Amino acid sequence: MISPTNVGLIMGMGNRSRPTAAGRCFLATVGVLVLFTIARQFGWLGPPAASESILIAVLVVVAMSTHATLADIGLARSDARAGVLYGAGALAAVALVLVLAAVIPATNGFLHDSRAQISGGRLLYQLGVEVILLTAIPEELAFRGLLLGAGLKLWGPWRATLISSALFGLWHIAPTLGTMRDNREVSGAVSSVGGQVLVVLGAVAVTFVAGLVFSWLRLRSKSLIASILAHVATNGVALTVAWFAVH
Repeated sequence: MISPTNVGLIMGMGNRSRPTAAGRCFLATVGVLVLFTIARQFGWLGPPAASESILIAVLVVVAMSTHATLADIGLARSDARAGVLYGAGALAAVALVLVLAAVIPATNGFLHDSRAQISGGRLLYQLGVEVILLTAIPEELAFRGLLLGAGLKLWGPWRATLISSALFGLWHIAPTLGTMRDNREVSGAVSSVGGQVLVVLGAVAVTFVAGLVFSWLRLRSKSLIASILAHVATNGVALTVAWFAVH
């Protein structure tokens, strides 16, 4: 016969197993991201399309092996509509800010990036493939899907948001080192080691704040779609506005 005490013990064991699984998910995801960063720097994973596909596949394996549900990572169908609405609002807000930046002389120079000196066809390719498929989707799955989802079970929304956003900022150190000379407004500052450090710290700080916003959208809507659309907006709309600024 199962007594109320035994039922309480069984329920307590079940509750403790959830953070354990969440902890495995969090640590495994961090480990995958660290190994991926190292492998990508040495070119071991091939071209971006191949490397990002590998990353997504491994993240899916991590989610399945740690029993993360679709709701845990923000992909429940019931929350998709809210995700689209919040994401569309974020996209419109980012577009408005960047258009204003483009017409204000004091901020216009920051949009003159050499990466925007491409053809219209190349722009469409970068928006559809590089921004959406190779950047926004894998990064959001990792940081606002697995890491934030696991962190919610481990620490609650505030700590989970801060920790996942801090990791998101650190994730951008290597890309910043590789592209810091592409923008004419900062190219002069990176001629010294101190300048490079400041640029990297600035990039980490900016992406940390972006991570906070993306996490808020994900938590508010309960859907990863919201943060994916916001991520696409910050990368894709910025590239589009920069493209018009240099053409």
